[in-house]
Amino acid sequence: MALLVKTLGAIAALVAIVITLLGSILTLGGFLLAAIKILILVVFLSVVTLVVVSILRDRSQRRRTPEDF
Repeated sequence: MALLVKTLGAIAALVAIVITLLGSILTLGGFLLAAIKILILVVFLSVVTLVVVSILRDRSQRRRTPEDF
């Protein structure tokens, strides 16, 4: 009887550990997905900013050159 109780206790402990680890892995996965989404957003905004800056710089350089007239 004691062996049966020990075995059931060990199995219950293993199941509890597996459930806890799976919850931690899911939490880590959610955090990593959020971090990747934020990184994609930051890269997109920086590319858009660089495009706008280059367009404005090109327009200001065109206004300065008298050759275009």
